[in-house]
Amino acid sequence: MAFLVWWSCCMCMQCVQSVGLGPQAAAAAGGLVARVLNLVTDMFLTAPLKASIQHLEEAELTTLTAEKTKFKAKSLWEQRGAVIMAVRRPG
Repeated sequence: MAFLVWWSCCMCMQCVQSVGLGPQAAAAAGGLVARVLNLVTDMFLTAPLKASIQHLEEAELTTLTAEKTKFKAKSLWEQRGAVIMAVRRPG
């Protein structure tokens, strides 16, 4: 897909420059092509799933201090409020 974006941007810039519109128009045309290709790609991607509270409660957390302690995430908000951000790394 990246090659397709690169190739189409190069072709647009060559066409625009051959007409004599200049580098600003070539950059605008390339940006437009990239935006259209991103919209097409987004149609085939699935929306991210939201984590349920039960799934977050059962997550095992590890401290980053010298002594590694493990605990369940539910213990963070049992006694007081907490702001939780869950990030899943790919792989």
